[in-house]
Amino acid sequence: MVIERAPLEDELGDVLEKAMRLSGRGEADLAGRAGIEVARIRDALDYRPDFTPEEVKRLAAALGLNEVGLAALASGHYPLPEIAGLPFCLYPLRMPHGVGVANAYLVADCAQDHGLLFDTGADESQLRRVWPRKLRRADAVFITHAETEHAGGLAGLRAEQGKVPVYAPRGAQIAGARPLDEGEWVEVAGFVVRAWSTPGHAAAHNCYEIHTTRAPAGLSLLVSGDLLFAGSAGGCYFSGPLLRAGLSRLLHELPETTVVAPGHGPLTTIAHERAFNPFAV
Repeated sequence: MVIERAPLEDELGDVLEKAMRLSGRGEADLAGRAGIEVARIRDALDYRPDFTPEEVKRLAAALGLNEVGLAALASGHYPLPEIAGLPFCLYPLRMPHGVGVANAYLVADCAQDHGLLFDTGADESQLRRVWPRKLRRADAVFITHAETEHAGGLAGLRAEQGKVPVYAPRGAQIAGARPLDEGEWVEVAGFVVRAWSTPGHAAAHNCYEIHTTRAPAGLSLLVSGDLLFAGSAGGCYFSGPLLRAGLSRLLHELPETTVVAPGHGPLTTIAHERAFNPFAV
């Protein structure tokens, strides 16, 4: 299995901003509920936080967040789990996009030179630069949602590798893709991939749960797109209630041993995010 460390996608200010949007609270409202000056709330949103542990506790209560996780972010020491035990190879593909980094993933039988691709990055040239030398092709492509940093490289990949099957959320408007609805699954290249319909960040968004047919009882992988990150969640650009519902479903219904491969940031596990993620309430 190929694993690399990556920085967290979000800092404390990002999490506070996302939580404010989800809760409908403005800066002044949050300041009043938490007993913190508005100027200091604004400093935190501008990546200059200076809160005491007691203030972090009040912020978590005011925003309905997991205090343990918020305190870990505030201290600059959000813990990450060790990732091991997947019964197949996982290749994180980190590609720059704007000021950040977007993730795609390849999964493959470690003895094979082909596998499944989850998301494509913003363009095919970036994807080619991070493509592992061991793998010659993708047997299928699964798109979590149609934002450029996650699907922009699809056309170029198809041009280079031919008519590779593509799966996407229903309504994602990706030409030639087969829609996968909630609970639908496909078996390809020795893997079973199940779709979880998780709108919220986008109107059409899927997470994908992956098992290998060679070890069906082994650890599974969840490619979570822009729903669940290590220490955070995706931005609420379509529906806050649906985003929260999707997070709750993943965190409560998936086995705690499930490895999570998010659209941004490092790998994590369901058990770890249940314990530490600020949005795990």
